[in-house]
Amino acid sequence: MSSFTVLIPARYASTRLPGKPLADIAGKPMVVRVAERARASGAARVVVATDDERVMAAARRHGVDALMTRADHATGTDRLAEAATQLGLPAEGIVVNVQGDEPLLEPALIRRVAELLARRGDASIATACHPIDDPAEAFNPNVVKVVRDMHGYALYFSRATIPWARDAFASRTDEVPAGLPIMRHYGLYAYRVAFLARYPSLAPAPIERFEALEQLRALWHGHRIVVEVTEGTPAPGVDTPEDLARVRAIYAASR
Repeated sequence: MSSFTVLIPARYASTRLPGKPLADIAGKPMVVRVAERARASGAARVVVATDDERVMAAARRHGVDALMTRADHATGTDRLAEAATQLGLPAEGIVVNVQGDEPLLEPALIRRVAELLARRGDASIATACHPIDDPAEAFNPNVVKVVRDMHGYALYFSRATIPWARDAFASRTDEVPAGLPIMRHYGLYAYRVAFLARYPSLAPAPIERFEALEQLRALWHGHRIVVEVTEGTPAPGVDTPEDLARVRAIYAASR
C-alpha cells in the first residue's frame, strides 16, 4: 500500500450549520469522527487544517494533529496547498482531501483513491464517481456529473446532465436510459503534492467560474484527473441539522 497523508480542511463558519466541525457525535466533535475514519484508511498521517482556533484546540484535545491556515483562501484546494507546505511534504507525496463534514466516509475509499493516483503516474489528481439511475439526480444541477474516457480519465465535470441521451430524452426525462454512462462525481480527491504547490498560481478558468467547480481549473490547464467508479452510493456528508440528526442516530445505533 502506498504511503499517503490525509488533510481534513475544516472551517468553523457554515451557513446552514454554524460551528459544524465541533458538532457533537456520540461524545466527540464531528471533525474528530472524520479523523478517526481517515486513520482507519491506513494513512501515514492525518491532519486537520483549519482557520479557527476552536477547531484546532478540539482536534488536539482528542489526539488529532491540527494546524492553522489563513482565513482568506479562495478555494479549499488553496487551503490544502498551504497545509502541505507547512507540513513540508515531499513533492512526490500524495495527499487525500477528506472533507470535515463526512463522518460516515468509508476508509477503504480513501485508501483506493490514494492508491489509484499512485498507480497512474501521469495524473495529478484522483477522485471517484458512481452510476446514476435516479432521474431526479440526473437532472439536478446540485449533483455534479463526470464523463470519463476509455482509460478512466476525466473528460469533463458539469452540473448539466452529461452525457445527454439525445433520442431517449427527446421523448421522456422521467427515467435514465439503460446503459447511459452517467456518473455522479463524489468529491473525494487525492493530489500529488507537486500539483498542490502549483495550484495557487493557476489562473481560474472560465468554465470553472460558470460551473462553480474548481476541479475544472486543473483540466483547463492540462492536468489529468483519473476517476474510479465505485459500487453503491457513498454516504452523504452533513450539511443541515437534519443530516446531523441522522448521523447521530447511526452512531448511536452502532454503539
